[in-house]
Amino acid sequence: MMSGGTRVAIYYAPTTNDPLTAASAVWLGRDPVTNAAVPQPDLPDIAAITDDARMYGFHATLKPPMRLADGKTWDQLLTAARSLARTLKPFNLPPLAVMDLHGFLALRETHPSADLQNLADACVEHLDHFRAPPPEEELARRRRSPLTPEQDAMLVRWGYPYVFGTWFFHMTLTRRLTPEERAIYQPAAETHFADAIKHPRRVTDICLYTQPAAGAPFTIAERLPFG
Repeated sequence: MMSGGTRVAIYYAPTTNDPLTAASAVWLGRDPVTNAAVPQPDLPDIAAITDDARMYGFHATLKPPMRLADGKTWDQLLTAARSLARTLKPFNLPPLAVMDLHGFLALRETHPSADLQNLADACVEHLDHFRAPPPEEELARRRRSPLTPEQDAMLVRWGYPYVFGTWFFHMTLTRRLTPEERAIYQPAAETHFADAIKHPRRVTDICLYTQPAAGAPFTIAERLPFG
C-alpha cells in the first residue's frame, strides 16, 4: 500500500454520521472517505480558496504527514496505530467555532482541552519511529515561515514545528485570506457550519489518512476505534 511517494498522517475526523462530516464535504468540495467531488456553496472563488484544505481532507492534525522510514511497512504502522488506539479512552470534544487563525479560517475548540492535547502528544510520541527524516528542502520550506526557537527545535526533533507545546487544534477551512475575502468567507462559514457545530460530539477514534503521491488528495484509509 505504501510506495516511495506515499505519505501517511494520523488525524482526528468526525464520524461518518456526524453532521459535521457532510457539512465539511460540501464546504471543501470533496468527501475524504470516497474521494468523490461534492458541489460547493455559491461563493466567489471558493474552489481556489479551499484548494489546499480540500487536498488534505477535513481533519485536525494529530501526527503530521510523513513518509515511512526505511524498513518500516504499512502493516507495521497499522498494527502500532491500532495498539495505540486501544489504549485511549473516548472523551468529549469541546464546542467548536469558526475562527480566524493567523489569517485563515478554521474550526477550533472554544476552550482548551487537556484530552485533545494528550491525544496529539500520544500520536506523535508513540508513532514517530515510523517517520522518515524530512529532506532538507522540506525543512527549508518550513523555515520560510517565521518560527520561534521552540518551533524550530520541534521541526528538527519531530519533523514538524507544531507538536507538543506548540501544537494547536484546528480544522482548516480556507487558505490565508485577504481582509476583503475574510469579510465574505467568515460570515459564510459561520452560517454554513452553524447547525453542525451545535451537536455535542465525542472523540472515539483516530484516522489514518494516506496520500499516494505529491499533490494527490489525502483519503481515510483506516478508522481506529479507542478502547
